[in-house]
Amino acid sequence: MVRRTAAVVVGCVAALAGMGGTAVACPSPGEGDRLTITYQEGRTADVQRFVLECHPAGGDHPKAEEACAAVDRETRNRAASPFAPVEQDAMCTYIYGGPQTARVTGTWQGRTIDASFERTNGCEIARWDRLTPALPEVE
Repeated sequence: MVRRTAAVVVGCVAALAGMGGTAVACPSPGEGDRLTITYQEGRTADVQRFVLECHPAGGDHPKAEEACAAVDRETRNRAASPFAPVEQDAMCTYIYGGPQTARVTGTWQGRTIDASFERTNGCEIARWDRLTPALPEVE
């Protein structure tokens, strides 16, 4: 834990130095990121539950390292949280991606997460796919 905290602090200090004093959003050091993912293939299907721990990767998620990498990548690449819902005024294709649903709760970079996912249109499908394999891959 001390090494992880030191690495985060050193990385944030280096980023601040390179930015000429510009504010940089750095994750707060502390407990590792931990997400609980509940997934259901359809309304009558059994609910599956996975715990995903990151920094370091762990939990009972079947692809923990890849899942953590996907969430890390989306956290870096998006202005909004990868857990943010699709904007209400977004123009989305009317493509039905299936009855699958997921819910992600827990803590990520010091923030409380409670996000629901579905595959009811193109925007929701893309949002889901960006977090695969943290969310189960749907074929």
